Amino acid sequence: MPGIVGYIGKRGRQFAESTLQKMQSAVHRESFYSSGSWIDETLGVYVGWTALSGSFSDGMPVLNERKDTCLIFSGEDYGDPSVRETLRKSGHSVGSAPSSYLVHLYEEDADFVRGLNGMFHGLVADRVRNTVTLFNDRFGMHRLYYHVAADGFYFASEAKAILAARPELRSSDARSLGECLSVSCVLENRTIFKDVYVLPAASQWTFSNAKLDRKKTYFTPSEWENQTELGADAYFEELRSVLSTTLPRYFDSPLQMGIAMTGGLDTRVILTSHLPSPGSLPSYTFGSTYRDTYDVRIGRKLAKICQQPHKILEVGREFLSGFSSYAEQSVSITEGTVDLYRASDLYLSKKVREIAPVKIVGTYGSEIVRHAVMFKPAMPMPGLFTPDFLSHVQAAENTYAVLRKEHPVTFAAFMQSPWYHSGILALEQSQLTVRSPFMGNDFVRTVYRAPKENHAKEDVRLRLINNGNPALARIRSDRGVGGSSGLSAAVSRALREFTFKAEYAYDYGMPQSVARVDHSLSWLHLEKLFLGRHKLLHFRLWYRDQLADYVRQILLDPIALSRPYVERKTLEAVVQGHLSGKRNYTTAIHKLLTLELLHRRFLDAQ
Repeated sequence: MPGIVGYIGKRGRQFAESTLQKMQSAVHRESFYSSGSWIDETLGVYVGWTALSGSFSDGMPVLNERKDTCLIFSGEDYGDPSVRETLRKSGHSVGSAPSSYLVHLYEEDADFVRGLNGMFHGLVADRVRNTVTLFNDRFGMHRLYYHVAADGFYFASEAKAILAARPELRSSDARSLGECLSVSCVLENRTIFKDVYVLPAASQWTFSNAKLDRKKTYFTPSEWENQTELGADAYFEELRSVLSTTLPRYFDSPLQMGIAMTGGLDTRVILTSHLPSPGSLPSYTFGSTYRDTYDVRIGRKLAKICQQPHKILEVGREFLSGFSSYAEQSVSITEGTVDLYRASDLYLSKKVREIAPVKIVGTYGSEIVRHAVMFKPAMPMPGLFTPDFLSHVQAAENTYAVLRKEHPVTFAAFMQSPWYHSGILALEQSQLTVRSPFMGNDFVRTVYRAPKENHAKEDVRLRLINNGNPALARIRSDRGVGGSSGLSAAVSRALREFTFKAEYAYDYGMPQSVARVDHSLSWLHLEKLFLGRHKLLHFRLWYRDQLADYVRQILLDPIALSRPYVERKTLEAVVQGHLSGKRNYTTAIHKLLTLELLHRRFLDAQ
């Protein structure tokens, strides 16, 4: 995905340039990426980059007028647009590149990164101070991996670039694999690979004479945790003010923007607070091949009210026919940090790019505002993995329990979002510029001031929507929230909640005893009664039917059966039981396929 890669060290130009070339060759590229490199042998910095063509970070590197300061930036900044005019008045020449002003911010204040707002990482090479500084956003959303070696410092937006330069690092960390199996991500800024780490959030690391001299954390959540609590009305007004001020910055782009219309409330908050002119914002909703999901039905209504074009993107035959390719690409891009079913995110992101290369999303809204928890520990089915490996899975549960003691907004914004969502975001960002207003600095800061009293009962998002656009508020969410009150509303909520749980039970959560009954009644096609109301992915059936050969080919391969942490007989029973239709091992197959493709792509001898 777009980002920077590089080496900081003193081993000499020949070694460093060869290393940089290996790293750049390893990162994911598309035809619509721009790329380049910049070298300063005196500072010992060798850096390369990729960017989405036409994006905010296209046009690197950015130099000051004297060409003694160079900035390479990846991501976006949604700061106050008046900053550029202030810089001009101060005598700086702000170029045509969207990000050109950033190097001048650094000249004005070496700690400029604290004032940036967005998902980003970057590097500043300062020939005056003889320093190189690596930095990232305060939430750690735009990942930067690193490895510290005796001969220098390696960094990259994709861990695979570091592995290309240091192949001896192609070994897994058992603790991290256990976390992936338990909570579907790696915790605490570690990675699946030994001695490869994630740059912590709000990092500003400075190198002098090509050696790491200072690790600075320019922001900590405690600065926001200790704010004064607001009353309900003051909190609502503050959120409304923040949204009205900041949202126009997210809708400012020379490229075509689109928005994902969903059945939840978060997208509606955005549309209520900043509604673009009619016909200017293409919208789309992801759908199922079985029927119109609640998302589709609601998305269509929202688009009509907002007078925006709307398209339905289904995940079906085309995706399944190319599943092998999407699966391998998704594991390669995310380096195994998402379960394989997320290959659909890559497929859909490619489709979305055909509509608009910039995507406005409501992602993280319910997590930040309502403290929604998106991932929890789960032990695998008994007997599938060896006892030694299960000890690492159990350890993940203990680590998670400690993290959950943090402030709920801190957990959502600084842990759940950059750790659990990192792989999902990487799949989207490989194709699109993704903009999420709910991860804005001012928005998250304000949410920390939410009134604790009645927080669980009152959803400020409903108030924001009703205040800004009552027509949007009258449409119930996919789970029946909002709309009118009374008996009909209660019945609607109950029905939607029942169908939500029934669909989950029929698909992922179907008990083994029910799976046997369902198999015996397969001629009735009972799945048509439940599937496609809330979910667009139906992997229990897909693994059993359309993807059966793929599952068999990957998981019953002798190499897969001989993995040291897998119990061979149980693995064979899982595959045979699910493919026969008599058992439901959907979740286990997700994990097993992900682990096996991870081995084949990164860990096995190359």
